Amino acid sequence: MSINSSARAPIRLPSSSLTGSTLARRAAECRSSAASGSNSPRARRALYTAEFVQERNRHGRSSAQRAAAGEREGRAKQRAFCIAASPEEPDLQELYELLETAGVAVVGEVTQRRDTVHPNTYLGSGKLEEVAVMAKAADANVIVCDDELTPRQERNLEAELKIPVVDRTAVILDIFAGHAHTADGKLQVELAQLEYNLARMRGLWTHLERLGGGIGTRGPGESQIETDRRLARDRISALRKRLKAVGESRQTMRAERERTKLPMFALAGYTNAGKSTLMAALTGADVEIRDRLFHTLDPTTRVMELGGRTVLATDTVGFIRKLPHQLVKAFGATLEETRRADLIVHVVDASVPEELMAEMLSTVEMTLEEIGAGDQPRLLVCNKIDQADEDRITQLRRLHPGAVLISALEGIGVDELCQRIEAVFISDMRAVDLLLPFSAGAELAELHTLAAQIEREETAEGVRVHAMLSSDVAERYERFAVAPLAGGR
Repeated sequence: MSINSSARAPIRLPSSSLTGSTLARRAAECRSSAASGSNSPRARRALYTAEFVQERNRHGRSSAQRAAAGEREGRAKQRAFCIAASPEEPDLQELYELLETAGVAVVGEVTQRRDTVHPNTYLGSGKLEEVAVMAKAADANVIVCDDELTPRQERNLEAELKIPVVDRTAVILDIFAGHAHTADGKLQVELAQLEYNLARMRGLWTHLERLGGGIGTRGPGESQIETDRRLARDRISALRKRLKAVGESRQTMRAERERTKLPMFALAGYTNAGKSTLMAALTGADVEIRDRLFHTLDPTTRVMELGGRTVLATDTVGFIRKLPHQLVKAFGATLEETRRADLIVHVVDASVPEELMAEMLSTVEMTLEEIGAGDQPRLLVCNKIDQADEDRITQLRRLHPGAVLISALEGIGVDELCQRIEAVFISDMRAVDLLLPFSAGAELAELHTLAAQIEREETAEGVRVHAMLSSDVAERYERFAVAPLAGGR
């Protein structure tokens, strides 16, 4: 087994921090152990981690703040030391981007190549000693793992390293919590966090456990943790009911859209691929655009014109490698928009090397399969070509001949993309020849919304219309047909 480790210089990042749902829970556990007077590893660790306190500011938000005196000016409040293990050489670049989005400074890393992670401590014992020394030297105050840890691995790592430990899933959940703005989004994130934390509730009442020693001596500490778990399960149940109501409300709005039979395409892809920028370029939508991971969580649907026809465009949450299954499950109502789209426009960052781009494409495709959108029609869009050189653009055209190469930021290729989307929708349409009486004004107005390539002529009997309609809409207008509806274009 070959191993590799390296230390990185501190990266100065914004002063924001991981939300209190993860690190504050660790700190509370450690303070509780410290208060008991125990000399256990948890209590000793409390001497280091009790510096984190929860402070509710005047806006009602929780933030992790450092209580220890003598904090050096300019030093990041949260300093992460990253660890990873995999059969191949681990690449922590994406974890660094996640931590940057969360506002955490990366002060070092240790990676290990091994066939399988250690079932108890994730890394081997020798590597753990190296992590402990290097993390202390780097003045790290949190260990971040690039994989999802089991509760046992998390506990054992904290006991060995004497420092709070969080995993990749916790970081992503905290980012989602900070970026959720709508009531629906906050409910979905809270549900995912509770499901993740339910198995990790422990330690807050361990100083009372010694009161219970057997039959008839059940300690209040043990009963309290069970009470906490019961409350969490009750909250999970309540959130699922509320999200079910959200899904029903979305279904009502979706049914109205389906009644009009407006074609819809969904922008899907890896996080930070430029989907929101493309949404703004296509529809002129006033959406906030930021160069950070998971900036868009709540789906945005806008109306746009394609070839004189009204269509719907939806921007959805981005995907990422090792996306927590709790989030996929919790965001079911949101991802429903992707499942019901007539076309999925798969947006990918083409400025990255081809090998990394292939990994991103594979991750998105697997996630689409997981949410039930694997059979939807696709259109691949290679974005950010303004950041690619000529050799890379030539490579993209050779390896992805059916893709549309664009720069949403610069407007390059956007017109071609609109033509490609229009062509996909028209391919499923039928040519119709209709004669509508002047009294059918409502139907005529609806035709101008639903039809493509519409031509009209005023006659003595009414309005003669030649247009392209989708098959199901064409059936609704069959009573106005001058001749039997043609099959095909």
